[in-house]
Amino acid sequence: MQSTDRPETRLATRLAFLVAGFALACWAPLVPFAKDRLAVDDGVLGMLLLCLGLGSVAAMLATGMLSARYGSKPIMIAGGLGLALILPMLTVASTPFTLGIALAAFGACLGSLDVAMNIHAVEVEKGTDRPLMSGFHALFSIGGFIGSLVVTLLLSVRAGPLVATLLCSVLMIVAMVVAWPRLLRTVQSEDTPLFVMPRGFVLLLAALAAITFLVEGAILDWSALLLTTQGRVDASHGGLGYMLFAIAMTAGRLAGDAITAKVGDRAIMLWGGVIAVAGFVVLLISPISILAMSGFLLIGLGASNIVPVLFRKGGAQKVMPAGLAVAAITMTGYAGVLVGPAGVGFAADHLGLPGAFWMLALLLCVAPLCAGIVARNRDQEEGEADAHRSYRSMDA
Repeated sequence: MQSTDRPETRLATRLAFLVAGFALACWAPLVPFAKDRLAVDDGVLGMLLLCLGLGSVAAMLATGMLSARYGSKPIMIAGGLGLALILPMLTVASTPFTLGIALAAFGACLGSLDVAMNIHAVEVEKGTDRPLMSGFHALFSIGGFIGSLVVTLLLSVRAGPLVATLLCSVLMIVAMVVAWPRLLRTVQSEDTPLFVMPRGFVLLLAALAAITFLVEGAILDWSALLLTTQGRVDASHGGLGYMLFAIAMTAGRLAGDAITAKVGDRAIMLWGGVIAVAGFVVLLISPISILAMSGFLLIGLGASNIVPVLFRKGGAQKVMPAGLAVAAITMTGYAGVLVGPAGVGFAADHLGLPGAFWMLALLLCVAPLCAGIVARNRDQEEGEADAHRSYRSMDA
């Protein structure tokens, strides 16, 4: 494997994160067009959107296995180019069945790219003397902003969904072609297992990822309703909460690597979790709307660098192969995004929406409580290495 500490390798990794966020955001403005074109109701549309998530989860599991044997580069290239090729198909699918197949394929490309780029990011960060993971994840958020902006602008000038997606696909292809020769060519051992059941420390990281992603998904789907039903803002401004959260999340990740280098992973987990939980308290108890809205800023800032720490620790642990660990963390986190909003709705039926958000705050308390465990010392890592060797001998 060539040296990981190269500017061009870091650029290629950032481009992969950018493409993933860009592609996902390109699809979001097309949903109303798809509904009108197919003349389906909300129930059928919900089932179609589920195809994207199912495709992603299935591909995430497969990507962990393939990356363990063949490395992340070919999967990143295939996933990124696949997104570019399938995106225009989402605008011309003429039946619910064909759109469902296209969305499942689109989700599979997105899921495989998501896992592979995080595995690649772990390898790139290992070869440097400073944290990089937060900055990589910030590029996903920036890609999402750029993607939604480009598609919205193209649609506003009546370019049409097909023309808009074709132009976006060209941009993604260019980005992946630029990244292609600069990505790491990793050579995996032939005796690397294709699957290892997550256990111990990896399960903890996966659970923390699920909680953090759950919170993000809940704020995306429920923050506007929380603000409007409590009379904080009118319906036309309901999206302000998530906008503030997303801005704070992106800003926190752009600054996260420098902060992590100074204070360490334990402080990021501890104080990031505390700040995020404090944001929920401010949001839910503040009598002044402007002050309550600042709670979204605190949640975004506090939670912004928790997931990058989890991926970094997943790549550093010795309980199981790093690629399979990163795949498990990614898949569990994505499951939190899928299941979380529905869980919040169930809790809101019984406790009210503010009560459901209090439950999110309690769940997020797990992050600072586990900060010391996540930021393990060298002795613990050596113990995990012994456990890994014992586990491999049992497999043999």
